[in-house]
Amino acid sequence: MSLNPATAITAMDDDPRRYEHLSAIRLEDPDAIARAAKARRRHPGPKSGTQNFIVAADHPARGALAVGNDPVAMADRRQLLDRLQIALANPDVDGILASPDIMDDLLLLGALDGKLLFGSMNRGGLSGLVNEFDDRFTGHTAAALEALGADGGKMLTRICLGDPDTVATLEATAKTIDSLAERKLIAMVEPFLSVREHGKVRNDLSTNAVIKSVAIAEGLGSTSAYTWMKLPVVAGMERVMAATTMPTVLLGGDPDSSQDDVFASWEAALALPGVQGLTVGRTLLYPHDGDVAGAVATAASLLNRSAQRTLSTRPASTRTAEVSE
Repeated sequence: MSLNPATAITAMDDDPRRYEHLSAIRLEDPDAIARAAKARRRHPGPKSGTQNFIVAADHPARGALAVGNDPVAMADRRQLLDRLQIALANPDVDGILASPDIMDDLLLLGALDGKLLFGSMNRGGLSGLVNEFDDRFTGHTAAALEALGADGGKMLTRICLGDPDTVATLEATAKTIDSLAERKLIAMVEPFLSVREHGKVRNDLSTNAVIKSVAIAEGLGSTSAYTWMKLPVVAGMERVMAATTMPTVLLGGDPDSSQDDVFASWEAALALPGVQGLTVGRTLLYPHDGDVAGAVATAASLLNRSAQRTLSTRPASTRTAEVSE
């Protein structure tokens, strides 16, 4: 009872029963998820000089449902699955970053054949929680990702120098990096220097703060052999990328500027050495004009798909808005 990727939807459907079969499968045949994972054709794997395009969909598991001015934009699971299937139907989209619930839905829908799979591992630092920096690992484990046939796991690593919970998050992140490396799985680490202001967590997107977060994050774990960075696009990306030799994917966040400006900033950053591609969610799944397929196609056109990288002279964006993943 899955959709054929070749006939994946191209427009969002209003039928409230369109995913009713997922509930029936979960009720009567929960092992179908493991079978779908085992039968799935895998992606050939990342290659140097060929940038990857990964769609992110792990926000709801942290209670982060807002997009722009809509506080519950990502709350409707049926609409989210519609949008994800539209994005994944584009052959230039290499994979998905998702929490276990969404990953399982997409496996049952047959939408992940030939895709990279990254599980979202720590979703315990709920958006707005009083102890949000105590970001516990409540999602995928390294063992579960291995069993799933996934390519790696992602961990949000917010570093607040004024909050004692940060040290526990750093320790848990280090142990998880080791657990993934033991299985030869990628650890996609998403670091931020963060502060709490007026009861809300804000990520510092100044150039120096991002550089410092990279320096801390890339030293976590007993090996960095399988570690990637997942970083925001900020002013001075040349300096940011000079801070690491690790493969790096760019995140999108919830933009506060025009879509054209966002795409321009990505284009400039994608031309820098070490940038392996994009891992973007809300910007493409919930574009201002509602055209998911168009936004995905535009983002895909920015990626370098050849072995020869051409450097762009276009200046990077100076955007320093709040990013929350």
